[in-house]
Amino acid sequence: MRSDLWRAVRSLFLPTLVLLAILAFLPGWFDVAIRVYALVVTALTLAVMIAALRRAYPRAHPLREVRRGRMGARRESPVMLARLEQEVVLGSAGSFDLHHQLRPRLRLLAAELLTARRRLTLDGDPERAREALGEETWDLVRKDRPPPADRLARGMTPEALSRVVTSLERL
Repeated sequence: MRSDLWRAVRSLFLPTLVLLAILAFLPGWFDVAIRVYALVVTALTLAVMIAALRRAYPRAHPLREVRRGRMGARRESPVMLARLEQEVVLGSAGSFDLHHQLRPRLRLLAAELLTARRRLTLDGDPERAREALGEETWDLVRKDRPPPADRLARGMTPEALSRVVTSLERL
């Protein structure tokens, strides 16, 4: 920020000299010179503010790379994959969406994996299911998990969600 301010002050050096020269040698142009100078100062101020905002809010990156099909055309993702990506993003952003959209899908997936690979039921044998899933995943998919008290609170971090997916893959 300070480097931007210093650069802006240095950029004002030449316009200030021009303003002083106009004031000294062309007194009839005083009104126009002040307005042009104010415009230059405003433009530099705006440039400094935009630079600060760009640093504070870096560009967003897409969740995944855009795939290209034949002839360079964009390939659309399958509808279910797009829906799952949306649920993951919403589940990371808010606790309400985590509990009511992403959690049921993860719960169904955990139940199916436990049944197919460990011959356990998620709700029928909760202690063994908890042991197989791990504490973090169990806390997310258990039947008696209460809804969030603060519906606007942040959801699950991507790192925590990655650990949940890894525990499901280990089944």
